[in-house]
Amino acid sequence: MSTVAERLGVEPARLWIGSVLTLLVALVGGALLFPRTVYDGFVWHYFWGPVQADANAAVCAVREGGTTRYLYESTACSAAAEPVAYPGYTLVSEVGYVVVLLIALSGLVFLLRRLDIGSDRDFFFALLPFVFFGGALRVVEDVTDAAGSGAIVDYPLNTLIISPVIYFTVFAVTLLAVLTSVTLARQGVVDRYTRPLAGAGTLLLVATLLVLLWSAVAPDGAGTFYPQVLGVILVGSTVAAGGTWWVAEHYAPQINAGTGRIGFVVIWGHAVDGVANVVGLDWMVALGAGPNLVPKHPANQAIVDITAATLPASVLAVTGDTWPFLLVKLVAATVVVWLFDEQIFEESPQYAILLMVAILAVGLGPGTRDMLRATIGV
Repeated sequence: MSTVAERLGVEPARLWIGSVLTLLVALVGGALLFPRTVYDGFVWHYFWGPVQADANAAVCAVREGGTTRYLYESTACSAAAEPVAYPGYTLVSEVGYVVVLLIALSGLVFLLRRLDIGSDRDFFFALLPFVFFGGALRVVEDVTDAAGSGAIVDYPLNTLIISPVIYFTVFAVTLLAVLTSVTLARQGVVDRYTRPLAGAGTLLLVATLLVLLWSAVAPDGAGTFYPQVLGVILVGSTVAAGGTWWVAEHYAPQINAGTGRIGFVVIWGHAVDGVANVVGLDWMVALGAGPNLVPKHPANQAIVDITAATLPASVLAVTGDTWPFLLVKLVAATVVVWLFDEQIFEESPQYAILLMVAILAVGLGPGTRDMLRATIGV
């Protein structure tokens, strides 16, 4: 079956650029022609408004007459007229981010093919530090909220490290590192571009972790360092991922046949997300690490609500109500790994590897944030 690009007689990359530009023109044009409906009621309400509310540590933000007002009491937010934006994600925004992600991945495939890189699996592991870096960088803003007047990054710069803007920030940093690494390799400075790429991501991650550690241990810091939380999450996620991997290897080896070590890393990344949520939402008090945290995503909250409504209170008092989230993450990650067979990597290696990085980032990015939030108590 011929592709759309083949039927139109247009190069796929040119078709992608044209489609993206058309969507942007439609969105910007709609916002200019119908600002109250398109911008205030959709773009601001579901995407930019939550970022502004989060960046200003407000309970919510309200859009009135083309201006934004911040409210710091729940009752005032409940009484405000729509559009009202709360910090965090909504189902609409999460669907929108998935669409943007898929479009961006397609564009990245064209770029990697033009650069003739990204087809080997070392590329996946070279990008791994950047996934950790993205999650850690998001916690810098959490520390900023907790610090108040002593914030590390003030508004409006802190919007660069709040979802979803942080994804573009990390993408820009990563793309710069990729292009620089490829240039170094082609000039003969290094043997392989993946080495300086992994090194750059590691340096960024270490620098960010040092900032977070200082914010936790400094006398006037915004957080408190709880190493027991970090240890429990890392051990728990490794055991959960290792157990899932062992079961698959012994009873359904076809699950891991296509991805190999990449598959284990993906499952481990989602296990980190699951265990970090279980520990952060249910076991902080038991670990002597302050009060339990609150869910940041609609999916997390939905699972917590369903569990709380289904199981008896006596059971929840022992197990907590977040553990099904870990099971969902493990099952979902395993199914995705199973779908990526050897044929996918052979037919389109760049796209397959980028998808695996994206799937890992969906779990390990938020998981790193939740793990570090719980570890430094912010």
